[in-house]
Amino acid sequence: MRTNPATSTEVETWLTVLVREGHLHRAEAGPDTTWVVQKRRHSRQWTLHHPVLAMDFVEDILREVHQQEAESDR
Repeated sequence: MRTNPATSTEVETWLTVLVREGHLHRAEAGPDTTWVVQKRRHSRQWTLHHPVLAMDFVEDILREVHQQEAESDR
């Protein structure tokens, strides 16, 4: 559980890493702490309207990555 609120810088860092590592197709910062993200090239774009929502999205992606890694280790 977090004790500090998520910051825009933290969100930017996580989204950059997820794109660089291939877990997200695209992530772009928008106005007023919003981000437009797209998981796959042909998937729907999502707009995340607050750093806390963006970090929830990042957490979901990381959970998927860990689950895929665990399945591939079997």
